[in-house]
Order: sequence, then structure tokens, then C-alpha cells
Amino acid sequence: MQSKPKTFERFLESAIFASRWLLAPFFLGLIIAMAVLLVKFGKELLSLLLGVFGYVQNDAVITILTLVDTALIAVLLLIIVFSGYENFVSKLSIGEHEDRPAWMGKISFSDLKMKLIGAIVAISAVELLKAFLISVQLTGEQIGWKIAIHLTFVISGLLFAASDWISDSRKSP
Repeated sequence: MQSKPKTFERFLESAIFASRWLLAPFFLGLIIAMAVLLVKFGKELLSLLLGVFGYVQNDAVITILTLVDTALIAVLLLIIVFSGYENFVSKLSIGEHEDRPAWMGKISFSDLKMKLIGAIVAISAVELLKAFLISVQLTGEQIGWKIAIHLTFVISGLLFAASDWISDSRKSP
């Protein structure tokens, strides 16, 4: 009678452990999203180049900031894919490949959270800078909301960092 509950428990635990593979399609979707961002980046770069040669009218600084913004979002997605996959699904079996990022395999969930909030704050800062550059097209209320949202991200990042610091200081004697 004792073996049936143990068998069921082992089956249930195996199923729960195997369920981590349900995350893999999410990471594949994020890789596809990076490809979409690459297309958007290419269109913006083409617009910048055509603007430089006078073929189209554009604001070079705004276009460059959009390129920076797009690149930051792509990096954010890559961080999520690499560390999310390694933390929650399976270790990447690429050995000691020369191009393997130094942080791969060493980033904890807490570190991932800090990298994400840092990237979000950077993206928000670029968006805020773009808003200031086109401020004549925006109302004071719109700019105020953009500043408030950016400050919310900054404060959230500081609170995440403080909570991690408190948690780490409690762990070490």
C-alpha cells in the first residue's frame, strides 16, 4: 500500500519538473521578437541614411535615439532569453565557447531582476530624452506623465536594489 502513494508522488514531481519546458516556447517567441526589432532597426537606419543624403526629411537625433532605444530593447530581450532559460528551463550546453558572455550561468534571479530594471530605466531615459527633443509637439501634461513614469521606474529600481541589499545583509553574518 505504501508504494502506490510513492509512485504517484514521483510521477507528480516528475511532471512538475518537466513542466519547466512549457517556458521554452516563450523564449522562442522572444527570439522572434528580436528579429522583428532587427527589421525595425533596419528601417530606422535606412531612414537615417536617406535623411543624411537628403532623400527624406527626418530628425537625425530622434532617429539615432530610436536606434539606441531599439538596441536596448533587443539587449533586454536577450538577457531575458539567456538567463530565463538557464535559470528556469535548462543549462545551455555550449561549453566554454569563446563568445559565451561572462555573466551566463552566473546570474541569479535577483541579478536578473536588477539587470531588467536597469535596462527599463535606460529605455525610459532614452524615451524621455526623445520627448524633450520634440517637446514643442507635446503638452505639459504629456511631458509630466513621461517624467512621472520615468521616476517611477527609477524609484522602483532603487527599491529593488535596497530590498536585495537588505536580503543579502541578512543572509551573511
